[in-house]
Amino acid sequence: MTKKDLLDPKVDFVFKKIFGSEKRPNILIAFLNAVFQAKGTEREIVEVKIDNAEINRDWDEDKLSRLDVKATADNNKKVNVEIQLKNQYNMTRRSLYYWSKLYSSQLKEGQEYSTLNKTVAINILNFDYLKGMDKYHNCFLLKEKETNQILTDLEEIHFIELTKLDENKYQTPEDIDNNLLPWLLFLKNPDSEVVKMIEERVKELKEAAETLEVLSQDEEAREIYEARQKAIHDYVSSIEGAKKERDLEIAKEMLKGNEDIEKIIKYTNLSRDQVEEIRKDINN
Repeated sequence: MTKKDLLDPKVDFVFKKIFGSEKRPNILIAFLNAVFQAKGTEREIVEVKIDNAEINRDWDEDKLSRLDVKATADNNKKVNVEIQLKNQYNMTRRSLYYWSKLYSSQLKEGQEYSTLNKTVAINILNFDYLKGMDKYHNCFLLKEKETNQILTDLEEIHFIELTKLDENKYQTPEDIDNNLLPWLLFLKNPDSEVVKMIEERVKELKEAAETLEVLSQDEEAREIYEARQKAIHDYVSSIEGAKKERDLEIAKEMLKGNEDIEKIIKYTNLSRDQVEEIRKDINN
């Protein structure tokens, strides 16, 4: 049998198979510790319970059902890890919504609010999302606007933007200056030479790579993977098409109102040439 190319670990189905496995919780533990250590927000995690290890078969009917990783870590901390391959233009609200659901779901009828535990959302994005922020890893807490005093550590939301990480800067294991980088380089290009070298030093990463290798040779897994990729691509294409139509309508109305072309470019995602083309159509 011919060896097949590696599946992309950034596709959420594959990511969950690697990081959300009850058989290999040490992979998730190592990844979470790397995330928290990078921002100094949490003590070392030594144990996790994966709360949604099963792949929900709802994806057969809803190809965009969530395939995130939910886990309970030491001291009952709740953690949700989600990876997004394409920009669905809703990440902030989406993250806040699912953070709030995970946080509030801890409270059972009759329980005190004091029983609520710290809840962390980790969003791994394969696109630029946070405007004006060059760092690939940003962590948000509830703070006072002027003094920066933290109100509580119960809410913590991470955004990791893989596209802002320049993998070309890391050619040898000696170039790696934090524990999170190996995982991000693995997600970006699991077949790269530097990742293979790092695997010999980070046993959990080696196990993740071996899991990906096995998964990539599995015919059923590959079928699910390809269906998932197509569904995400089709959905994002439909969103982008709708946004384009909306921008064209906005530009048309603004031109009819004699608005300045620079203002139209600012309020839409259209180029100058596209706006000029619309102007010609209106004038003909």
